[in-house]
Amino acid sequence: MKSVRRPSTLRVAFIGNSLPRRCGIATFTTDLRQAMADSVAAETEVVAMTDHGRSYDYPEAVTVEIDDARLEDYVAAADYLNQGDFDVVSLQHEFGIFGGEAGSHVIALLARLDMPVVTTLHTVLAEPTDAQRRVLDRIIDLSARLVVMAEKGREMLRTIYRVPDEKIEVIPHGIPDFDLVDPEPVKEKLGFAGRTVILTFGLLSPNKGIEVMIDAMPEILESRPDAVYVVLGATHPNLVRDQGESYRDRLKARAGDLGIEDHIVFLDQFVDRDTLLDYIAMCDLYVTPYLNEAQMTSGTLAYSFGLGKAVVSTPYWHANELLAEGRGVLVPFGDAASTGHAIADLLTDGDRRDAMRKRAYSSSRAMTWENTAKRYLAAFETARRPMDRLKLISRFGSDARALANATPPAMQLGHFLAMCDDTGLFQHAVHSVPDRHHGYCVDDNARALLVACALNRTGEQRLPEGLTARFAAFIQHAWNPDVRHFRNFMSFDRRWLEERGSEDSHGRTLWALGEAAASDSSPSRRRWAASLFIAALPTVADFGSPRAWAFTLLGLAPFCAAFPDDPVARRYRDLLAEKLMSIFAKTETPDWVWFENGLAYDNARLPEALILSGMASGTASHVEAGLRSLRWLTGVQTAPSGCFRPVGSETFGDLRKPPLAFDQQPLEATATISACLAAWRADGARTWIREARRAFAWFLGENDLKTSLVDPETGSCRDGLHPDRANENRGGESVVSYLLSLAEMRQLARLDGDHVRRELRAVRA
Repeated sequence: MKSVRRPSTLRVAFIGNSLPRRCGIATFTTDLRQAMADSVAAETEVVAMTDHGRSYDYPEAVTVEIDDARLEDYVAAADYLNQGDFDVVSLQHEFGIFGGEAGSHVIALLARLDMPVVTTLHTVLAEPTDAQRRVLDRIIDLSARLVVMAEKGREMLRTIYRVPDEKIEVIPHGIPDFDLVDPEPVKEKLGFAGRTVILTFGLLSPNKGIEVMIDAMPEILESRPDAVYVVLGATHPNLVRDQGESYRDRLKARAGDLGIEDHIVFLDQFVDRDTLLDYIAMCDLYVTPYLNEAQMTSGTLAYSFGLGKAVVSTPYWHANELLAEGRGVLVPFGDAASTGHAIADLLTDGDRRDAMRKRAYSSSRAMTWENTAKRYLAAFETARRPMDRLKLISRFGSDARALANATPPAMQLGHFLAMCDDTGLFQHAVHSVPDRHHGYCVDDNARALLVACALNRTGEQRLPEGLTARFAAFIQHAWNPDVRHFRNFMSFDRRWLEERGSEDSHGRTLWALGEAAASDSSPSRRRWAASLFIAALPTVADFGSPRAWAFTLLGLAPFCAAFPDDPVARRYRDLLAEKLMSIFAKTETPDWVWFENGLAYDNARLPEALILSGMASGTASHVEAGLRSLRWLTGVQTAPSGCFRPVGSETFGDLRKPPLAFDQQPLEATATISACLAAWRADGARTWIREARRAFAWFLGENDLKTSLVDPETGSCRDGLHPDRANENRGGESVVSYLLSLAEMRQLARLDGDHVRRELRAVRA
């Protein structure tokens, strides 16, 4: 039964490992959740990651388990969280605890969530693999805030992963609020009375550098013959699974070979918190001889430091920051001599050791779990505030819908012109600067030719003649007569990167040619476009892509209007329309009114193609199928707030599932606007105009993030919306999508204005 929510409380779900699973992430998640639960300001639950084939007796706080290898468990967990009235999700991320390549399964969960995600990154890799980089980039995109435990993590996120500084929080690892105690009484309790105790604790594995400490012990024993090195912790479960206890046995043998086995104590146990605190309290010195610099955080270091222990450590990232300014001693990696010398010095200098203990204890008070929980609560509240969703342009603000319903912005071509050179339109931009690295493609230059035709057709300002000719020349050069296909990608130095492009790029180019044959400003170019259109049209007969069929139909509509007696064009129009009708008939069900088993990109172009071809051919069934599928699509493209929510790119590949919210791309809004206006022309229902305006308002800020994508002064358009921010890049596809929609909406505004004026004249008469 769902609990009654306390007033003014934050409801938080933690995703991560949980005790009694044995690992540092489980301990951290459990401690942080408990600290949050102890606060009157939060209600908490845990979604626990369970390694495949294992089971744990989880506490009551764990309400959902995910088998790390079962993708469907991640989807089910997202559904649970969305239905559970949670305000925020706290993801504890570490490579290795999630399933899929580089832990990619967790993206299926995050992408489906309706609430903000605050991700704690326990590791930030300086040199990730391609798969690790892809996964972490997506997690970053899907997170409203990122938490790291050291300034080094902030630096790496900014410089390597290009994360804005304002999105990053540095919150140190939490520690128990424990008194600074005399170790001697605790030594007696644990059986170490009269000994000088050096401690390392944590799951035993080769990267911990225990061998180095064993090799350092002979030098330490020369100064402190009573010294004992206690290695507290079970062997890492993954190591036990793969190798048994062979690693622990090798360490014991190493101590035996050095004749110091009486001074090394291996305690093979995973201890509870109270026992752990006793062992830390009783040690004279704590050591972390880790072998790898790239460790962003160490819970064992934080705990020992927070209990006021003198610490000797190798200079991994976390230790470098925490032990600076005399709060500990750093020694080189893998250097037994330096390690032994540093420890011997501290163990024979009580005053220095005590001063170091007090300095560590005093400086760690801000790290107690109570204070750590307060900082996480502040981060969660920040993530929930709409103002922190990085509204990158707020020119229209809350008036975005009213503006879209009234007068669209003026047609501005500055950014579009800046994205063009003497070859054509660049594919990509870095912010607003054209990115030459990725060169050009026929897709975007065909879209650019569509912009030129739209401006001619709607009576807007025309593009410079030379620029339109350049787009036509690019398409002509893309045609490969040897294989009867258009090439797509071209490098900046004008080398084609393939002999033939995709079916979709071929269909889109035919669309542009069909429009140019009907509405290009140059009679000569209209004839060129018609000739190349007919030459390239037969290739589509063998295509299997529904979008390639639809794009071609969109070109056939104006072509057949301009050349009504062309039998080849009419034959292909009927053929491709029937292909769409065939797959629609096979796939449509009462709750899935669509052409395919999944939603992808440029979705609205499929119903638009059927509507236009059905109107041209007089086939009512085609028009009705187009209208029916478009009604369904506009329904699923509506957010709970009522704003337009295009099908998110994370949806691609999902079968018969509701679309995911992100990433949102301009071409989806553009396709929906065109399709809705085609539907309005087909049945005259003003509902379609409202839908077109709703989709156009998405550009202007009436969207999930309340963030405008366009700069009305330059005509630039950002490349889309991530869960927490707009994509600051403004590439070719985005600017032509916006300009095509703007041209249509400005034409609609003029038509509406003419209609109103006619009605007023009729009333006055």
